[in-house]
Amino acid sequence: MKYEFAKLPLILITLLLFLSCDVTRKLKSNEFLMTKQTIISQDTLVTSKELYRQLSLKTNSKLLGYPLKLHIYNLAQAEPETNFINWVEKKEKRADRLEALISKRQIIQLKKSWVNTNNLIKKTGEPPSVLDDTKIENSLKRLKSWYWNHGWFNTETDYEILRDSLTKTAEVRYKIKPGKLYLIDSITENIESKAADSLYQLIKKNNKVKVGKPYNTQEFNADRDYITNYFRNHGLYHFEKEFISYYADTLNTNQKISLELNILNRTKTAEDSIQSIPFKVHRISEVNIIADYDGLSSQVKDSVNSQNANVYNFGNLKINPKVLEDFIFIKKDSIYTDIDRSRTNNRISETRIFKYPNILYQEDPRDTTGVGLIANIMLTPKERFSTSFSVDVSQSNIQQFGVGFNTSILSRNIFRGAETLELSGRGNFGSSRDLGNTQDQFLDILEYGLDLRLNFPRIIFPFSVKPIIQNTMSPFTTASLGYSTQQNIGLDRRNLNATFGYRWKPKDRTSFQFDLMNIQFVNNLNEDNYFNVFRNSYTELNQVSRNNITQINPDFLFENNDGDLSLIIPNGTDGLINAIVNDEINLSPEEQETVNSLIERRERLTENNLIVASNFTYDYSTRRDIYDEDFSQLRAKIEWAGNLLSLFSNPLGLEETASGNYRLFGVQFSQYVKTELNYIKHWDLGNQQVIATRAYGGIAIPYGNANSIPFPRSFFGGGPNDNRGWRPYDLGPGRTNAVNDFNEANFKLSFNAEYRFNLFGSLNSALFIDAGNIWNVFDNVEDTDATFDGLEDLADLSIASGFGLRYDIDFFVIRMDLGFKTYNPGSEGSKWFKDYNFSNVVFNFGINYPF
Repeated sequence: MKYEFAKLPLILITLLLFLSCDVTRKLKSNEFLMTKQTIISQDTLVTSKELYRQLSLKTNSKLLGYPLKLHIYNLAQAEPETNFINWVEKKEKRADRLEALISKRQIIQLKKSWVNTNNLIKKTGEPPSVLDDTKIENSLKRLKSWYWNHGWFNTETDYEILRDSLTKTAEVRYKIKPGKLYLIDSITENIESKAADSLYQLIKKNNKVKVGKPYNTQEFNADRDYITNYFRNHGLYHFEKEFISYYADTLNTNQKISLELNILNRTKTAEDSIQSIPFKVHRISEVNIIADYDGLSSQVKDSVNSQNANVYNFGNLKINPKVLEDFIFIKKDSIYTDIDRSRTNNRISETRIFKYPNILYQEDPRDTTGVGLIANIMLTPKERFSTSFSVDVSQSNIQQFGVGFNTSILSRNIFRGAETLELSGRGNFGSSRDLGNTQDQFLDILEYGLDLRLNFPRIIFPFSVKPIIQNTMSPFTTASLGYSTQQNIGLDRRNLNATFGYRWKPKDRTSFQFDLMNIQFVNNLNEDNYFNVFRNSYTELNQVSRNNITQINPDFLFENNDGDLSLIIPNGTDGLINAIVNDEINLSPEEQETVNSLIERRERLTENNLIVASNFTYDYSTRRDIYDEDFSQLRAKIEWAGNLLSLFSNPLGLEETASGNYRLFGVQFSQYVKTELNYIKHWDLGNQQVIATRAYGGIAIPYGNANSIPFPRSFFGGGPNDNRGWRPYDLGPGRTNAVNDFNEANFKLSFNAEYRFNLFGSLNSALFIDAGNIWNVFDNVEDTDATFDGLEDLADLSIASGFGLRYDIDFFVIRMDLGFKTYNPGSEGSKWFKDYNFSNVVFNFGINYPF
């Protein structure tokens, strides 16, 4: 046995040597695989990623230190067509036998398939990074250029190559001698236009290029962009970045730069001469809006002239001109700005009434001063109605198989105020049965719903709020009604909801949403099915009945398949609970506590809910677009419910229960305050590698008319977007180890981290770790294993880890994550890695990334 273990390191070393040599087996005799590059500046190793990005020759990418893509590439043949022909001709009669077995045309097709397969393997993999003197020389030029652009004008560069003939690998070392850094000693200005000079004097203190700072090309470009942006937003319509230039004098200046800023006039060619035209501050002299431009019509049928704009249409669109003017930020007699043009484009697009607008400016021929501009805004309306339809297949802990559909119809401009009315429907047919049991009906569950949503591109309020929420903030008012019902799903809930709220964007990356009214009514139609749905509760109650079988009414029981007596649902379960409540059965203190907890949970989960709430959401993100993978996002939400009803419960004469709570329409309304905080941070490591993290916390506190949080507003743990080592509702609360079927609570903490990387092509992967749990706090739950009583309960954070595959289809990502329970605070005995194996893995399927 010792001898066998002694051979193990030798086997591993041999295997590693084989793998390392294998990556070079297809290289030519004079080729070397470049495996390492280092940059040394004045005998110091450089670690800056920005410098290494200048290198033209890249080492092969690695996954956990292993060049996976290179190995995949090496699986392909260099000349697959020649190899296929040689294989066919290798044996004398192989070609004849193949032609007899399949046709000659199929042999040709087989050859093409073999070639295409090899090409696909090459495309999926990555060719070896072969040592290339030309690319190394180019890298030296790019390094020298980088140093030059950062103020080292006399940089010397060189390199050396360290070759290993045994492994056919090589390392390249770049050697840099930067020399002395050049500093800006003085700045003079040569600005030909008075208008440009006046504007520049107002902003030059904000320039990045300053006396005493090193020369930096990026800062010069940043200043050119800043000046251009400022000029174009303060009337200089004709100004472009190319009119700004710098002249740097470094001759015999002892590494000091005498800098001259030049802003020249624009030029115009007239006949045989070139004219120099000074820049002017332009003003909008006229605004023309063509409300139904189609490129064909030419006869105007209607026009409306106002103080700010002229609205024309060809009779194809009926829209209130005043509403239309609110979307246009280009105003008559205002100074020309790019911002107004951009805001107008964005505002018109987000209303979903028009296609992307076309805004053209022309100099006003009536203006003798040459500063007037006419703005022509051409709007092309979308179709009055549009529809959509989609189908999906799903699986959850409620249904083993389900087919769902979504459909909608959108009507535009229904009240001539650019409103949109959308009616959407959804449905789901599924199976909750054992698919292997042919006696069960296959599609036995049904869920469907309807939603009606009305959007106004303005704030609807009793008085004007424009001083607070301006048109530039993209304000919207939304009113919606929704209805959904279930059949053979849990308690067969019927949901009615209504919302009325506002959303607006005070800044480009900040958005607010305020739901003035958010009403939800949940009606449980099948309360008798409770113990069929919540099987853990049934098991506990059934155990109590067996422990006290002599006291149980025989009519409450039946003999199951195992020959044991069990409670009949619902007659037996209800009968036993009533007998215990009426003190007809003597239980032990522990059993009495268990039954009390079961009764309380059943009452909470089967009661109808009436939620009359308001909420406010703040969202801030630094993400520039969907391709930006180096950003942070903060989202905060606060919701309060029941306060208004509680305030007017006595004046309205609401029904009062024996416990002092009030009911509206026979339903006790909920009263609580709920807050959520979600923070996301991504770091882009380059080469399609990203570290993504998330921290989430939420708490809901009942008070006044309620002592618990309604199920629809509670928190749960587990699932594809949360702690992926547990299924949805299977985590917590606390260290109870998921004693209920659907575990929920009113306090939640969740922390997630992923390392995302590309495998090949559109297939990506990730390694992740999740930590989190749910607890009860400030409510009627007394079980110390389920409650959060102090910081010491942070030891109950459950930890999962695992890996996943993600396939990118451009507009969405198909995701599969495999989660393993790494630390389970509710596990008996060892809590670390107890079920860390594939037999206990949790498969998580989702669309797009979890955070």
